[in-house]
Amino acid sequence: MSTLSLWTRRDPLAEFDALVRQAFGPAATRRAGFVPVAEVTRDGDDAVVHVELPGLDVEKDVTVEVDRGQLVVRGERRDERTEERDGRGLREVRYGTFRRSFALPRHVTADAVSASYDAGVLSVRVTGAYTGTGARRITVTTGTDAPAIDQA
Repeated sequence: MSTLSLWTRRDPLAEFDALVRQAFGPAATRRAGFVPVAEVTRDGDDAVVHVELPGLDVEKDVTVEVDRGQLVVRGERRDERTEERDGRGLREVRYGTFRRSFALPRHVTADAVSASYDAGVLSVRVTGAYTGTGARRITVTTGTDAPAIDQA
């Protein structure tokens, strides 16, 4: 008679080691990067995208573009600080690339997009993004008024 066990013997330290490598290994640090907070609001027929980018030099480190129907905001954050404390030097380096993309309506071109930066917030205005997107009521006909529908 053979038995089937649902429990197998595993090395708990090996499992823990695998979890740590998965969470903190080189591939995980590449994926993490810097992800800025973004908010999309409506202003009449325009869409306005606000992206929080405090401390960045937007002229040097940020790119805003329209690519294949997407509004793409991307860049790199670099922050280095050196401090002397109790006779010891402390150096802190934070960096990360980011890329945020937002789908655009088909009728929007790059000419409809403008961007400005103030107080750590990048504001991108997409003029006319909501043009023609309102609800349109369809008349429902009844009985003898209804057009004939070919059911072939």
